[in-house]
Amino acid sequence: MEPILIKYLLLGVLVLNFFFGKILGFLNIRRPLSEVPPTLQEYISPGKLEQARNYQKTNYKFGLITSTFSFVLTFLFIYFGFFGWLDSGLRTFIDQPLILSIAYFAILFIGSDILAIPFDYYQTFTIEEKFGFNKTTKKTYFSDKLKGYLISIVIGGGLLGLLIWLIHQMGKDFWWQFWLIAVFFMVFVNLFYTALILPLFNKLTPLEDGELKTRIIQYAQSVGFPLDNIFVIDGSKRSSKANAFFSGFGTRKKVVLYDTLIEQHTPDELIAVLAHEIGHYKKKHIIWSMGLSMIQVGVLLFTLSLFIFNENMSLALGGSTLAIHLNIVGFTMLLSPISMILGIGMNLLSRKNEFEADAYAKTTFDGRPLAEALKTLSVNSLSNINPHPWYVFVNYSHPPLLERLEKLEA
Repeated sequence: MEPILIKYLLLGVLVLNFFFGKILGFLNIRRPLSEVPPTLQEYISPGKLEQARNYQKTNYKFGLITSTFSFVLTFLFIYFGFFGWLDSGLRTFIDQPLILSIAYFAILFIGSDILAIPFDYYQTFTIEEKFGFNKTTKKTYFSDKLKGYLISIVIGGGLLGLLIWLIHQMGKDFWWQFWLIAVFFMVFVNLFYTALILPLFNKLTPLEDGELKTRIIQYAQSVGFPLDNIFVIDGSKRSSKANAFFSGFGTRKKVVLYDTLIEQHTPDELIAVLAHEIGHYKKKHIIWSMGLSMIQVGVLLFTLSLFIFNENMSLALGGSTLAIHLNIVGFTMLLSPISMILGIGMNLLSRKNEFEADAYAKTTFDGRPLAEALKTLSVNSLSNINPHPWYVFVNYSHPPLLERLEKLEA
């Protein structure tokens, strides 16, 4: 395909993705809800429902501004060949291909992040603050930024450098070798995330002895799930929103409860949430999801190997010669519709898994406290309790609240 055709294909994909996402968002935000469903009437007053709608509308409008800014900037970069212009400019100073590619991506990363900081800052300290969610101080915010840069340089830069080095050394065969590295990295992160990365941002402390810990251990033992590593994370230092998650495999598995979750829920509700998470483990959802992600990464790397040495891709982005980094940028853009389709498939699987985990909690513990916990979580986070079905189909990894309640309260 000629460079000019590739260029207009890139622009077409960009426009299609943008308007598809905006139409879905518009349908979702305009979906009416005339009254509070009976099952939620004890939890959501008309005033609270209106507050939730205002929160969703505010985020939608702000997201429209940020995504439009990103869309216009990317469109201009493609149309006027700025991606290639940056490559040509760097070539006057750098003649080593590996260093050139790393410098190229470093500039793109730093530039895009600098442009994003004002939007992210406003989101955190204006929108989240207005609706009572933000607990982050400015010191913590910028400290997180600096730590994020450090991790990006060490881990992201290291993996990127290794990928580009393999491309230059191994040619099209790079894909399966880097895939093995990516698989190892995915397993490593799952095993050691809470031990190596999470402590850089949050404090983890063992759950104190008491009724909650005793009941959690008793429940875990009753379903054949020995569990000693139960931790509390200081999520309240950044947000009032609550969460819980599992990490690791085998003897390294941990349960992490947000301190906000403990504050907002009864022991029965917390155990029900834990039962749901154990349901994921028992049903092997975590293993299957990771396996599918590994396969997906392998397929994407193989597909990249078919395009990585196509000079016309580099020329389409304004380059003067073949550039590995330009081809990676172009490939990422062309891949976005396929990524969306793969994402829809993963979301379908994820929603099925959530229903199965709910059913496991209902069978092995009790569905009612899990339903109560979901109601409280939804109300406290001002979630959309009536999302548009098409928006759910494309974007939701969890089933809508009312669908989950219908099965749990049956």
